[in-house]
Amino acid sequence: MTRKFLISFCVLIAISGSALAQQPQPTMNAAISRSVSTPTGSQDKKSLYTRLGGYDAIALVVDDFITRLATDKRFEKFFTGFSDDSKKRLRQHILDQFCAAAGGPCVYTGREMRTSHKGLGITEADWDAAAKHLVEALDKYKVPEAEKNELLAFVVTQKKDIVEK
Repeated sequence: MTRKFLISFCVLIAISGSALAQQPQPTMNAAISRSVSTPTGSQDKKSLYTRLGGYDAIALVVDDFITRLATDKRFEKFFTGFSDDSKKRLRQHILDQFCAAAGGPCVYTGREMRTSHKGLGITEADWDAAAKHLVEALDKYKVPEAEKNELLAFVVTQKKDIVEK
């Protein structure tokens, strides 16, 4: 049951290690500026996936987000007993869900949120704390406000299926 929670909850806010926090990290702005061309008269709107900088840029945020959750005492109970393989699978589920939600080529193959979280007793306080970690991860990589808000809007749509108390 704990594994179900982590896979879905982390995706959500959502949604891997203190060593990452100590290493210098590239900003998402560099990836974004490479992937977004200057608007023209016809101005086709780029997908959120493209505006975020693609798969690698989203992976940076997901890795930082997971690290924040895993090192927060409030979420310790949800990570207890995870094997290295389970941690990798969790990371991939979160990455795939964010990537797909942003319009990228990924396919999320995890369970639906309601099924994954049923009976875990996730509170509003749990949700808020995890959401704060996601925002901090997005801010660390200097995700522009519009793109951050679009991704967070997706995350918020999942709340009704995750928070039980």
